[in-house]
Amino acid sequence: MSSQTSSSVRNRGEKSKKRPFNAVEGSENGTPEIVTKAKEQVKASVGSEWDYKLALVVITILAFVTRFWGISHPNQVVFDEVHFGKFASYYLQRTYFFDVHPPFGKLLFALAGWMVGYNGEFLFDNIGDSYITNKVPYVAYRAMPATLGALTVPTVFLIMWESGYSLPACIASTALVLLDNAHIGQTRLILLDATLILSMALSVLCYVRFYKLRHAPFSRKWWKWLLLTGVCLSCVISTKYVGVFTFFSIGVPVCIDLWDLLNIKRPQGTLSLPEFGKHFAARAVGLIIIPFFLYLFWFQVHFAILNRSGPGDDFMTPEFQETLSDNIMTMQSVGIKYYDALTLRHKETKVYLHSHPDKYPLRYDDGRISSQGQQVTGYPHNDTNNQWQIIPAVKKEGEIASVKNGDLIQLRHLVTDTFLLSHDVASPYFPTNQEFTTVEPEFADGERHNDTLFEVRIENGKPGQEVKTKSSHIKLIHVPTKVAMWTHTTPLPDWAYKQAEINGNKNSQQSSNIWYFEDIPSLPADSERLKQEPRQVKRMPFLKKYLELQRAMFFHNNALTSSHPYASFPVSWPFLLRGVSFWTNNDTREQIYFLGNPIGWWLASSLLAVFAGIVGADQLAQRRGFDALDDLWGPGTRSRLYDSTGFFFLTWAAHYFPFFIMGRQLFLHHYLPAHLASALVTGALLEFIFNIEPANLDEEGEANKKRRGHRPVRERLGTQSLLATWAAAGVVVAIVGWGFWFFAPLTYGKPGLTVDQVLARKWLNYDFHFAK
Repeated sequence: MSSQTSSSVRNRGEKSKKRPFNAVEGSENGTPEIVTKAKEQVKASVGSEWDYKLALVVITILAFVTRFWGISHPNQVVFDEVHFGKFASYYLQRTYFFDVHPPFGKLLFALAGWMVGYNGEFLFDNIGDSYITNKVPYVAYRAMPATLGALTVPTVFLIMWESGYSLPACIASTALVLLDNAHIGQTRLILLDATLILSMALSVLCYVRFYKLRHAPFSRKWWKWLLLTGVCLSCVISTKYVGVFTFFSIGVPVCIDLWDLLNIKRPQGTLSLPEFGKHFAARAVGLIIIPFFLYLFWFQVHFAILNRSGPGDDFMTPEFQETLSDNIMTMQSVGIKYYDALTLRHKETKVYLHSHPDKYPLRYDDGRISSQGQQVTGYPHNDTNNQWQIIPAVKKEGEIASVKNGDLIQLRHLVTDTFLLSHDVASPYFPTNQEFTTVEPEFADGERHNDTLFEVRIENGKPGQEVKTKSSHIKLIHVPTKVAMWTHTTPLPDWAYKQAEINGNKNSQQSSNIWYFEDIPSLPADSERLKQEPRQVKRMPFLKKYLELQRAMFFHNNALTSSHPYASFPVSWPFLLRGVSFWTNNDTREQIYFLGNPIGWWLASSLLAVFAGIVGADQLAQRRGFDALDDLWGPGTRSRLYDSTGFFFLTWAAHYFPFFIMGRQLFLHHYLPAHLASALVTGALLEFIFNIEPANLDEEGEANKKRRGHRPVRERLGTQSLLATWAAAGVVVAIVGWGFWFFAPLTYGKPGLTVDQVLARKWLNYDFHFAK
């Protein structure tokens, strides 16, 4: 395999070194030289294609071997398999659940289980639970992400190949993903990242193919690769919402391309505004509208499958829950009448509205003075102090009426015979929120009457709608001050027995202000009101269900701010400062520790800095009148470096820097899409650095140097030796291969390592598990 041939795959042939090409001259055998030249180009192209195809086949085989080797080990639930395996079981049981990620990746797991005939009985409750004992087809589940992870490797190769890079550059980039322990470890388990990363890589590949057809707009292939780019982008964001980063990395060059099409001085000719409108509309349809409808399609499938009541009910409104069969909340709901004794519960924290005879302290820790009234708190357990009687604001004689949406009520605490009240006194923890307390009946019926009045407001309710237990999500709005009764998770001090604080939230629109009536303890067991009639499952428009779920997903995703022992900050990811412990077995000293190949990560991170340095130095040199890139590599080098390698660098930055502004928990696996992009930058820079063609004026002379410099970049690569690039790629593959092998026991979970062997791999204080 000659280096000259393998490097010219995109050039489709070599330029004659003997003399300038002349189409009218004949060859020695009388054949027109243009025909001879075409034959030579075909032969060179065929040889080059076989070089790349052979490498692609070998790399694909190795990808499947590294991802599938020992995939049945361990035969226990590992790390976040507790979540995504559970979701697959819920799909198979058609039981409604809630998750912060879109459904596409989870549906693929459900498909894998369905294809092997599994019924989803096992719910993946705990890390370490046995798959064998519970008869779970876990290998089939793991085979799906392993297949996707293996296909990611040849996709990286194809991205480099289609971008016009030499074979050693393609191999170097691919090796960084093929032999990376983090990519292997994350794609051998029941996790979403394999789907996310493959979709992201395919998006880049399809866009590269589409961009290469920019001079043949609206052709069949042009449309094919545009639409495939949109489909792949849809798969990315339908797996995780961080897929929006891929939209950005593709969207920026698309916008630049559109901006160039507006240029009236385009070398290819000026486009009229109607023609430009066609280009704009085609990209809008292919990259925005179609991906959005595909994204909606997966939610439609999600709702169609999950038609039974389940653990996700509590995250949804009563109206949504009524679309699920066997929903306990709607089946057991009872209409509330005045003078019922009932319990009131907060939707998010699940604490009951509670009161007891103890008073607020005179002064809080920050020196503020309280009202010293009776404490009103949130209590998580069922207790007689949770019972309140609902009383109309205006007493009427006659039949006891039902409580309706918009009614004004009082709440009487039964045990202490006091009435719930809020007033303009700061709450214990929130100086901006109002204190909740209670007052004696004489004050509630007298001078403090208005302060005890609350409006019952059903969330998304209709005027006059009856309030029911469990199924009516309500807000209690204090009439004089318009604050909403609210609670949170920070417990009060010992003087309140570490119960939850209840206060008045001035932001009455906040979704965390929602409560519901849990039960009516005063209702006799044989009451006619407890007899339930069969209920029909109701329907709800798809878009309404979708929007409600979207709001809940974004809210709870942003609420993932609690600490985690293996959470990490984005600044540490490129340097691989720590990993994540996935699974351990003390008896065999085996463990799975999620960690990238340190050598590969450090190399890729270093070359990212090198690229930024080259671009910075080039910009500075141009300001000073020097053109180093053109002098050393020839015309076209800068555009290739900026457009191709710059696109890979943009993809890395788009998948990395946004994490710095996120407030949720973050882990090392969030860097994997960015790491793939950094591998592309690495291969591109290896070719750039090791294919320098320095000028030799003594031998060539100024004129020859000028002719040399004006040859296209790919043509010059086809006529010069790639030995330096092959050597550099060989070194990269060798050292990355050693790093993969050295850390493989921590990736595959076997064999077990002694303490000394673990310590030998503790390069940057990695927090491995030391079995005793």
